[in-house]
Formats: sequence, C-alpha cells, structure tokens
Amino acid sequence: MMGGVSTDLGGPGTHSARPVTSPAPVPPHLEPPRALRSRPPGWRDPRLWVGVAIVAGSVVAGARLLAAADDTVTVWTAAGDLTAGRQLTAEDVVVERVRFADAGELERYFTTDDELPADQVLTRPLGEGELVPRAALGAPEDDRTVELPVAVEPALVPGSVTEGSVVDVFVLSGVPEARAGRRGAAAPALEAVRVVAAPGLDETLGSTGRRQLVLEVPEDAVGGFFGLLGAVESPVLHVVRRD
Repeated sequence: MMGGVSTDLGGPGTHSARPVTSPAPVPPHLEPPRALRSRPPGWRDPRLWVGVAIVAGSVVAGARLLAAADDTVTVWTAAGDLTAGRQLTAEDVVVERVRFADAGELERYFTTDDELPADQVLTRPLGEGELVPRAALGAPEDDRTVELPVAVEPALVPGSVTEGSVVDVFVLSGVPEARAGRRGAAAPALEAVRVVAAPGLDETLGSTGRRQLVLEVPEDAVGGFFGLLGAVESPVLHVVRRD
C-alpha cells in the first residue's frame, strides 16, 4: 500500500476496478419529437359542422327506419258475437292492430279512421274478434236495393238522363190494339228509382240500338217488375225523368 491508494494485484478474491464513463450525447436527428397540445375545435371549424350533420342524418335515418318497421294498421273488430240485422255501435267493436301482406286487402275492412255507417246494419253474423268487413254492412232489409239493368229505345228515354237522375219507368204494350183496350193512365212499373249508370248513345247495346240504363231498385220490387213484363204483350219501356 502506497500513499493510501489500493492497487489490484490480480490475486484471487479481488475485484478489478471499472472505469467510470459519462453517457454519450444523442444525435439531434434521433431526439424524440416534442409533444404538442391538442386544441379543441372552435365553432368555425368545418369539421365540427360535418360531425353535426352526420349525427343529425343518423337520427333522421333511424327515425324513418323505425317508422317503416311498424307497418301495422288499426282496424275495427267485433267485440263479441254479433247477429245479422244489428246496427253497429261503439260498444260492438274494439280496436285491433293488424299487418296486411297485401295493401289491397286493407280496403276490404273498416279501419279506425273510418266512421261506421249509422244507416246500415250487418247483413251476416260476425264472430268475436272477427275483422269488420265493408261487405258485411248494408241497408236494412226493408230498404235493401239491387241494381237492375234495362234496355230502352233511345227515343223513349230523355237525353238528359245521366248517372244520378231519378226516373219513373212505365211498361206499355208494343201492340197498338192492346194499348187501345186499356183505359186510364198507366201506373209506373218502377217509381222514383235512381240511375246508377247511363252510358251514352254511342255505347248502345250492339245491333239492337237500345240504350242501357242501370237502375237502383228496391229488392222487393224486382219480382213485380218482371211479372209485369211477362204479362204485357211485346212490352216497351218508357222512361220519364223526375228531377
């Protein structure tokens, strides 16, 4: 030992002294980039408005999708077993939500947007829970009508007769001798009946040249009308307009 400095003689159990070095400087091109502070976008930033438009569009598209998914409609159904001849009231029906595969099928039934006709009655029974079809309602038995087509010589029907006109129909014999044997004014075979269809003269019935009228006639008057036609020799129809 000299001057208080120990030396490593390299003997067993001894440790060699390691040189102390300072870290090497990092080249400038290898230094990590400085962290930049993010700034929230201002209201003038176009990216903000693009984001708002995307969110608004998503909301509108979602609302439309939900609305399209619910394609059911509300219709009237029988609240219980209903008999024919019954006039429907609010107590007779309940609301049912139904989905129709065919849109045209919906037209056959009464929806809750429709008002049940107060002047009509059931023409057939309805079971509990059955949808109320339009065809199941009609005029009361005493007021029930049918459509009756008649062929008339154009000269024997006023040209002013159109759809909606109210007319009387007389049945006279086409044989002069038969007409001469009758005395007094003839009564109309059909009185105050409404014309539901009146094709023009250019739509006459084929080679016969007759004009067709479709009349709304009380159901109980049809039998008497055809009976009169069969009782008169060579019957000819005369139409008189009332209004």
